Amino acid sequence: QVQLVESGGGLVQAGGSLRLSCAASGGTFTSYAMGWFRQAPGKKREFLAFIDWSGSTTYLASSVKGRFTISRDNAKNTVYLEMNGLKLVDTAVYYCAAEHGAGLLIEESDFSSWGQGTQVTVSS
Repeated sequence: QVQLVESGGGLVQAGGSLRLSCAASGGTFTSYAMGWFRQAPGKKREFLAFIDWSGSTTYLASSVKGRFTISRDNAKNTVYLEMNGLKLVDTAVYYCAAEHGAGLLIEESDFSSWGQGTQVTVSS
């Protein structure tokens, strides 16, 4: 099973940008579709973005479309989440996830491998 480690979180002012990274190891990265989720205190884990194994297909939740971008570098076994125009409501722990197979994956239950999360805090 693939192991995932997120990085790049931190404290940023509203309107600012961050790029999250998720490094994968222990598996064949190109056999995995990848996703990003987040969980704010007291709330359910929320789907943000999906990317297929090749990077040719992406899908973003409406809440972040136009502000966030998902991409991957298969040579580096890494998936990224570029976040621009950050808002206070974007404060959460951000998780990456991986799953074998084809097709669009947007539910938490669709993914079997998860990272430990990275905190993103947006201040006013």
